[in-house]
Amino acid sequence: MSTRTWAFVLIGLLVAIALAVGVSRFSSAEPDGLEKVASEHALDTGEAAHATAGGPLADYTTRGVDDPGLSKGVAGIVGVVVTFALAGGLVGFARISHRRRPAEPT
Repeated sequence: MSTRTWAFVLIGLLVAIALAVGVSRFSSAEPDGLEKVASEHALDTGEAAHATAGGPLADYTTRGVDDPGLSKGVAGIVGVVVTFALAGGLVGFARISHRRRPAEPT
């Protein structure tokens, strides 16, 4: 990749991390619109916890971090890093799998 591409990706990563840490502090603990409507119309009565409900980053928090703002920020950083790593892996896989092969003689 060119230097400009690396710079673009790095700046994108830093902006995403800054937003994950900075904006997550202002997120509400109240249910979102869909959850609110579901509870108002009793559509959530059979709701069960999902498989990752006890995980280290469940509900956009970090287990073991007592400060709620910092807890959300750390969870946001982990989410951004994992997302960028998966995207980078997919791009790398696509580059490897689509390399030009020499033309076969006919």
